[in-house]
Amino acid sequence: MKKHILSAFLLTLVVGVILVSPVLAQTAPCPGGSGNCLTNPLGSIDTPQALIGKIINTVLGVVGSIALLMFVYGGITWMTSSGNAEKVKSGRDTIVWSAIGLAIIFSAYGLVRVLIEGIKK
Repeated sequence: MKKHILSAFLLTLVVGVILVSPVLAQTAPCPGGSGNCLTNPLGSIDTPQALIGKIINTVLGVVGSIALLMFVYGGITWMTSSGNAEKVKSGRDTIVWSAIGLAIIFSAYGLVRVLIEGIKK
């Protein structure tokens, strides 16, 4: 089993390097006209603040996906409990704690966003 996982990881790594290397090798002409300049690998992100904002948005997307999966898992646990009180409680608790965690994460994001907007002005 470990051999298969290691083989899959190495194959993914090799294929990734093969696919990404031509993109990284691309250069753009310099504004001065002589030679080539490297392009920004981050695209339009030029400041650390923009990079941090992009990271936060990505993390929130992942957290939202995990919360959705936990809601579905809790619902399936509850629906397949067949009247078993322990499974019903487990499913309900999963849904409740997912909602509480999601509320805490998004309220923290909102608080930080308000504070940053206040500092900007």
